[in-house]
Amino acid sequence: MPLTAPIRTHRKPRRNAPRTVLRAGVAGGVLSTIAVAGAAGTANAEPVTETIEMPTLSADLSTTVAQSAQATQQIALTMQTRAQLQTQEDTAVKNAATAAKKAKSKAEAEAKAKAEAKKKAEEAARAKAAAAARASRSSVRTELASSSTSTPSTTSSSTATGSAAAIVSYVEARIGDAYVMGSTGPNAFDCSGLVQAAYRTVGVDLPRVSQDQSTSGTQVSLSNVQPGDILYWGSAGSAYHVAIYVGDGKFVGAQNPSDGVVEHDLSYDQPTGAVRVL
Repeated sequence: MPLTAPIRTHRKPRRNAPRTVLRAGVAGGVLSTIAVAGAAGTANAEPVTETIEMPTLSADLSTTVAQSAQATQQIALTMQTRAQLQTQEDTAVKNAATAAKKAKSKAEAEAKAKAEAKKKAEEAARAKAAAAARASRSSVRTELASSSTSTPSTTSSSTATGSAAAIVSYVEARIGDAYVMGSTGPNAFDCSGLVQAAYRTVGVDLPRVSQDQSTSGTQVSLSNVQPGDILYWGSAGSAYHVAIYVGDGKFVGAQNPSDGVVEHDLSYDQPTGAVRVL
């Protein structure tokens, strides 16, 4: 007897269902029945039928698969959002660093400009002071030129009296002593040291340096100097040399290391001005 096998079949679903459902199996329950009938060698053999049940994709499994797909999509979206935020943060940090660098460069440029402006202002001030000093020296020279025709007081040491005579006698007695920078006697002097020592003999304590001694009394004109007055060279307050006027158009001073304490006529080295202390 010929072998026959009745087979129940189902058509495959169309591809309009979600891919995740297709991968899980055919939607709905599928029952396939395979009947196999054969002859066992006799005409009286009965047909044998065998049924195979295929797994069924339940609604819960479909829902789970769909939820898993949605979760995967949500994770991907979250990762994309984080990537965008990180990019924005990196950009913000980069922009902040660039802005800070520009601000620093600007601050350094402003500081440099201020320093240069300050330096220029200081240089201008020094130039102005130098110009004023030159003008002052020029004025002094003009005054000296006009007073050079005047005859200084010819009062001699013999006519000086009191403290002035004592000061004149002291410096004249020191003629021939050595000039030593910083010395105030008794046998060596520098210019201001000699003047200070002379005035100390009459109880007057003068400042130590010539700059201060040139402003220690009343300024007098060179045409009106008297014995005992202090003569100075340079501007009052910034004099670089001092000596004592002794009368008869002469002065005594600690001149330099070569000459020591000497007496000279005023014409030897015209002083700038004079100060009267007594």
